[in-house]
Amino acid sequence: MRIIQEVAMNKKEPEELVGVKEIARRANVSIGTVDRAIHNRPGVAKKTRETILQIINELDYQPNLLAKRLASRKTLRIATLIPTASEETSFWHAPLQGIEKAGTELSQQGIISDHYFYDQDSIGSFVEKTGIILQSKPDGILFAPSFMEESVSFSRTCKRLDIPYVLIDSDLPNDESINYTGPNLFDSGYLSGHLASYLVQPGDEILIVNISKEIDDHHHLLKKEEGFRAYFETQATIPGIHKVDIRKTDPASIDEHLAREFQNAAHIKVIFVTNSRVSAVARFLEKTGKKALLIGYDYIDENLAYLEKGVIDFLICQKPVEQAYRAMLTLYQHLAYGTVPQKKEFMPIDIITRTNYHVYRN
Repeated sequence: MRIIQEVAMNKKEPEELVGVKEIARRANVSIGTVDRAIHNRPGVAKKTRETILQIINELDYQPNLLAKRLASRKTLRIATLIPTASEETSFWHAPLQGIEKAGTELSQQGIISDHYFYDQDSIGSFVEKTGIILQSKPDGILFAPSFMEESVSFSRTCKRLDIPYVLIDSDLPNDESINYTGPNLFDSGYLSGHLASYLVQPGDEILIVNISKEIDDHHHLLKKEEGFRAYFETQATIPGIHKVDIRKTDPASIDEHLAREFQNAAHIKVIFVTNSRVSAVARFLEKTGKKALLIGYDYIDENLAYLEKGVIDFLICQKPVEQAYRAMLTLYQHLAYGTVPQKKEFMPIDIITRTNYHVYRN
C-alpha cells in the first residue's frame, strides 16, 4: 500500500511542477511575478517577462483559466462609451447593437455592462462621461475615441489606474489598449483612392469632404484622407484633389460649402466623403442636379436610400455591429480568464453598391 502511495505521489509531482511553481523556479522569480507576466499586468521588467514567456513556451504551459474564473466568482463590470446616434447620422445605432448583443450573452456569466454616451460633436461631453466612468471604477472599459487629446488622456488614466480597455471604430497612436477591433483607417482611405482612380480621366478633379464640428480632433477622418491621398502618390498621373472641411453640420451650411466648391472647381468628377454623413452630400447633389460619382462610408438607412437611387455610388463598410460585439467578448475574456488578445483585429473592408447592398449585413 505504501509503495502504491509513493508511486502515486511521484506521478503527481511532475504534473504539479509543470505549472506556475515550476515556471517561477526556473525563472528564479516569485509566483506573483509569473502571474503578472502571464496576464500581461504591469510590474514585470521586460527581460524578466521575456524569460518567463520563453519558459512557458518550452513547457507548453496552458493555465486552467476556466477553473480560475469559476473559483473567483467575482462580478465583473464593463463600462462602454460611444457617441450617441444623431439626426445627422444613425451610424452609432450599429455598434450599440453589437454591444447590447454581447452584454446580453455575458450577463449569463455574471457580467454587468453599463453604457455611456457622448455627443460626437462635443469635446466637453466626452470629457464629462469619461470622468463619470472613472468614478464608477469599472473592471474594464470599451470606448470609441473621437477627440485625440482627450482620448489619449483618458487612455493614460486607465493605464495608470490599471483598468484594461479596448477600442473600437478608431485606434489611437502609440496606444496601450489590450486590443483595437475596427477598421484600418488608412487602408480604407487607400482603397477609396484606388476605387476613385477608376472613375477619373485626365483633367477630372476630386473633392474630399470632411463633415464634423471637431475635424481637427477627429483623427479617424484625417487618417482616411491620408490613405486616400497616399494612393494617388503612387500613380503617374495625379488628378486635381481639393478638400473642404465643413464644421457647421446643418443642411444649409453643408449646401453652402458644396455650392462654393462646385463654383471654384469646374471639373469635379468624384466626391469622397470621409464619414457616414455622405447622405448630406447626396441630398445636395439630388437637390441641385449636380453630377459627380459619390463615395462615402457606412451601411445606414439614410445612406442606403441614396445608394438605391444611384446618387451614392459606393459605400465603404466594415461591420460595426460585429466589431463592437467582438471587442466586448475580447475584453470579457481578458478580465475573466486573463487571456492576452492580439493587439489589433482589423475588420474586412467591404465595398457596397446598389447591386449588392440588399444582401449585406453588418
